[in-house]
Amino acid sequence: MTKLPVIVKAGGTSEVFDPQRLVVSLMRAGAGAYAAERISRTITDMVVPGMSSREVYSRAFALLRKESRPVAARYALRRALLELGPTGHPFEDFVSHLYSTIGWHVETRKIIRGVCVSHEVDFYASHPGESVYLAAELKYHNDPNYKTDLKVALYVKSRFDDIFACDPAIRACPIDRGLLVTNTKFTSEAIAYAECAGVELLGWGYPVNDSLFMRMTQAKVYPITALTRLSRAEKNLLLDTHVIAVDQVVKDRRLLDPLHLSADRIGELLAEAEGLLSLPATSHEL
Repeated sequence: MTKLPVIVKAGGTSEVFDPQRLVVSLMRAGAGAYAAERISRTITDMVVPGMSSREVYSRAFALLRKESRPVAARYALRRALLELGPTGHPFEDFVSHLYSTIGWHVETRKIIRGVCVSHEVDFYASHPGESVYLAAELKYHNDPNYKTDLKVALYVKSRFDDIFACDPAIRACPIDRGLLVTNTKFTSEAIAYAECAGVELLGWGYPVNDSLFMRMTQAKVYPITALTRLSRAEKNLLLDTHVIAVDQVVKDRRLLDPLHLSADRIGELLAEAEGLLSLPATSHEL
């Protein structure tokens, strides 16, 4: 049996390349079993000791894009979230759009009085008919290896504690639940503290059965930066005009007007967007 090469992960650690893990990841993105196996075999033949995991991903993405652009777009969702930067506002708007799509009434960057001081919360939402009020602190990162840590969880807990401590005899308490959201991952310490202290977390792979990735695929809400037929400059222009999600351009193609695209390119772009939205939801992150 041929010995599999060791590749280098982005954080500098090493691991043995696992072709079957790549197959599973491709299939979760929506690739068929035959295509996933074929791409995995091709990549396995290319991998050499010391190759970076990023290069493995890039080669797999390029092959998958030739098979199906919508599937490639979902395979690259984590990277697409990173492209919402450099500021955190597009990510805040994207999470707000995600919650709005599933029935929440959302406000962003809202000032709420605590017992001691006032706080600007990135995201404030209520659910009609349920009398539930949710506030969230959003932490956006450009670096996929950066993890939201214990210090952030402690900071968010203290802010929400100040809001939760309001006296209902004096004024209405405006929040029932506090949430910490990130586009990347949490450290194990942050998760342990949050589970103990009652801080709700939402990130790329957490909670395991209800992660940000799974919510996106279930709601059919994807960042506009996922579309493979858009250049980086075109993505930035759409973000500048507050177009942050794929379903927005499917519902109203006039949102693409600032790009001045040809009719053929608009058709190709919408075909990819509609194909992405038609992919079935998945129960696991990539």
